[in-house]
Amino acid sequence: MGYTIKPSVKSKEDFKAYIDYIKIECGMPMTAAKHYDGILECFATLQANPFINSVRNTPSLLQFGMNVRRHNFKKMAIIYTVNNDTIYIHRIVASSMIACL
Repeated sequence: MGYTIKPSVKSKEDFKAYIDYIKIECGMPMTAAKHYDGILECFATLQANPFINSVRNTPSLLQFGMNVRRHNFKKMAIIYTVNNDTIYIHRIVASSMIACL
């Protein structure tokens, strides 16, 4: 069964800000390209099996739904829910920032 990835506007902004930070602020365009590819690989992993991660019930994540899940990439967290055959990406944030959401 194939799943469709549907990123929110905020997750698209998060993704762009993350890559821009590495590329521009840190001055590391090659590393930014590798991180970009890495996030896309995470999306492919989720499309193959979105249930690879367990449901989370922490208060900071429950704002995204009752069946919210978190997939990690380096020190980033991809926060998502699954509904039927669609994976909704809500945020892509630094793992250390989740409590602040």
